[in-house]
Amino acid sequence: MTAAKITSADVARLAGVSQSAVSRVFTPGASASKKTVDKVRAAAESLGYRPNSLARAMVSGRSRIIGLVVAYLENHFYPEALEKLSNALQERGYHVLMFMAPNTAHSIDNVIEEILDYQVDGIIAASVAMSSELSDRCRAAGVPMVLFNRSQDDPSMSAVTSDNYAGGRKVAEFLLAAGHRKIGYIAGWEGASTQRDRETGFCERLAEDGLTLHARGVGNFKMETAAEATRQMFTGDRPDAVFVGNDHMAFAVMDVLRSELGLCVPGDVSVVGYDDVPTAAWPAYDMTTVRQPANRMVSATVDILLDEINGAPQRPRRIAIDGPLIVRGSARIPEGWKNEGF
Repeated sequence: MTAAKITSADVARLAGVSQSAVSRVFTPGASASKKTVDKVRAAAESLGYRPNSLARAMVSGRSRIIGLVVAYLENHFYPEALEKLSNALQERGYHVLMFMAPNTAHSIDNVIEEILDYQVDGIIAASVAMSSELSDRCRAAGVPMVLFNRSQDDPSMSAVTSDNYAGGRKVAEFLLAAGHRKIGYIAGWEGASTQRDRETGFCERLAEDGLTLHARGVGNFKMETAAEATRQMFTGDRPDAVFVGNDHMAFAVMDVLRSELGLCVPGDVSVVGYDDVPTAAWPAYDMTTVRQPANRMVSATVDILLDEINGAPQRPRRIAIDGPLIVRGSARIPEGWKNEGF
């Protein structure tokens, strides 16, 4: 025989409070005195009561669920950043449903439709390209969306990134100051705003010193593709420095340079990455890289999304947060270098 389901009314009777008081105790952000909270939680624990989040969502019109769309998790920046996003949202009383979406228009369209079926309160799109049509579809459904670590040309979409353009310039400045003149670049996926902005800042700073790229390859943010791009780039008149579009690819670049081609890093070639994932600090790589300020990016993303969910009047926001160049041992260090500048 199935045991009778414990309800909020049972908890209210045992605690000696109203049913609405029980509801307030189990509703994130709602107000209840400590005395009431203690009585209700003690009664709930005694009875084995668990609040029905879905039922509460049907009554309130709020699911308190955020849909998180991700294109790939191979890059070590994303697991860490997504954990920070999830924790930040949970602290604000929200839960996360994660959806994987390959960077193709059809796949992302299908995923967004699926997310909207879950009646989410908002969407964070990390590392995926979004069309203005999808943005309009979410807006029509009353579901706000913020792009994380990716931006779009659509001015109606809020986005939070590191300052990729400034980061690219910092890398060029660093390599030029170290005396490099034959400088290569290995790009990420060319449909990504992060890739475009890093390369633009990098090349524009080189141009100010009268230089263009000595060599260019495309790694598509994949280790195998970046490894092959490195083999091709270092056949013939090789660069003496290479900026790689993210750390994930840069690890593969360093492995090929040292293990396959027998080159010394940084004696023969300097290597600089972008992201500053934990592996970059390992002695095996000791990689110079631009740090993405993940904590600040997460905080800004959550603030924008929850402001929109709560109806705060605002225009779409584009936030690019500056990150420092972290100098380690994978690149020649300019004479007189200091962490604050040179």
